[in-house]
Amino acid sequence: MALTSSTMLPLGTRAPDFSLPDVTTGQAICLADFANADVLVVMFICNHCPYVKHVAPELAALSRDYQYRNVAMVGICSNDVAVYPDDAPDQMAVEKRRRGYLFPYLYDESQEVAKAYRAACTPDFYVFDSDRRLAYCGRLDETRPTRISSGNYDSSRSLPNGRELRSAIESLLAGNRPSSRQFPSMGCNIKWKPGNEPVY
Repeated sequence: MALTSSTMLPLGTRAPDFSLPDVTTGQAICLADFANADVLVVMFICNHCPYVKHVAPELAALSRDYQYRNVAMVGICSNDVAVYPDDAPDQMAVEKRRRGYLFPYLYDESQEVAKAYRAACTPDFYVFDSDRRLAYCGRLDETRPTRISSGNYDSSRSLPNGRELRSAIESLLAGNRPSSRQFPSMGCNIKWKPGNEPVY
């Protein structure tokens, strides 16, 4: 696993469009489907990454806490499932049910959406305002899982709280801009298909 940081897409960037299949319904979900939301949270996540596993309970909590506050959330997996079958769409659907995610979980088979967002790691978070301009980019909070050994991580020493992402959402809901002091997320690198690695 290569520990990788966010590229930190510039604030003010307009949300790139996408149309990707929801792994639960098979229905295509696009950016316009969230047009009425005051805030849109786009998350590049997956199933196998220990850094995503660390934040997964908080992602489920966020989806519950904001489901009636006109905040839309969407998870996207862009990993190469030929090498990482745990991240395949059927397993994504299982993971969504198991975690209690209330947001659509989409599969980016071509990896073009990840490239459009300059996503680099899992998890990677982007918060857009009502005009779909980027207002926050980076980490969920300051916590990280503790590496015990190769492939073995412990989250119990530092439980996720979502403090920084929640603060950005609350600022936008209150009509304010989040603080520009933002920190990159860190996690597993997105598993690019051979020859499809981005230049960033």
